[in-house]
Order: sequence, then structure tokens, then C-alpha cells
Amino acid sequence: MDLRCSAMRATKTQRQHRVSQILKKESVTSQAELVRLLAEQGVDATQVTVSRDLEELGAVKVRRGGGAMVYALPAGPDDRPAPELHLRRVLGEWVAEVTSSANLVIVRTPPGCAHVVASALDRAGLPEIAGTVAGDDTVLVIAADRVKGSVVARRLAAMAGRDPHQDHQQDH
Repeated sequence: MDLRCSAMRATKTQRQHRVSQILKKESVTSQAELVRLLAEQGVDATQVTVSRDLEELGAVKVRRGGGAMVYALPAGPDDRPAPELHLRRVLGEWVAEVTSSANLVIVRTPPGCAHVVASALDRAGLPEIAGTVAGDDTVLVIAADRVKGSVVARRLAAMAGRDPHQDHQQDH
């Protein structure tokens, strides 16, 4: 087991906890402002990291009194977007390409974004997906028993708003 991975996971959890606390107390209008507020608490984070944290926490921009748009967290589990709606949004934003072979689907993302897509896929609980493995810019999606990768690839491509025939499908 890579010890750096475990350390990073704990740091991520702690950072996301701090992000949640800040958003509950402060009117944060930008990711850059959130990076600065985290730095004031001794947490070093880039804007890309903060963007991922906000996505994973389900943060959205809401209009506050005076018209200012600020980040806010859902009040509770019932306020979070439905997993499939969240998945559609994530796929639409982060998927660059979808290909398949046998019972496998390869989802390409921009560098550093595969974990966001894999997490959304896992949380959506689609019955045709047995599981996912995320790298840096690639998610390996394993189709459930008796489901072809091409079927899953077409569904994911459609959910991402991509032409299912645009990406190369290798199922035979």
C-alpha cells in the first residue's frame, strides 16, 4: 500500500472538513477566495484542488441578499442532487472520450479529473456497472455480469451529452 495515498486521503478529508466549516461561516464568492481562507488556516490548496473539493461536497453557488453569488453546501442529504443528476453534470463537464472493449469501458478525462468521474459513477449506483478504478486522466469502468461494455459506454456517452458514435467503440 502506498503510504502517501493514505496520508493524502486523511489530508483531503481534513481539508474538505475545513472547506465545509468556512462555507458555513463565510460568504465565499470565488474559489480563489476559498484558497486564501484555507491558507489563513494553514491549509495549502490549489484552485484545482478546491474546485474538486467543492464538487465532491456538492457545493453550489446561490444568490444571497444584495445579489451576491456565494458558495453554499446542501443543508442535508435530502438537499443533495440525485446521484444520477449529479452524474450527468459531472460526465458532461469532465468526460473527454468514452471507449469500450468486451465488458470494459475506458473514460478519458482532463489530467487530474478521473477521480471526480469515478466517484460520481460509484455514487450513482448504476446497476450495469460493477465498479470503477481511477487513474489520473482515465477511469476504467467494469460492466456488470452479462452487460457489454459497449452498452455502458453508449449510456455514459449519452449522459455526458456526447454523440455515442463519436467515440471509438471496440466491442465485437
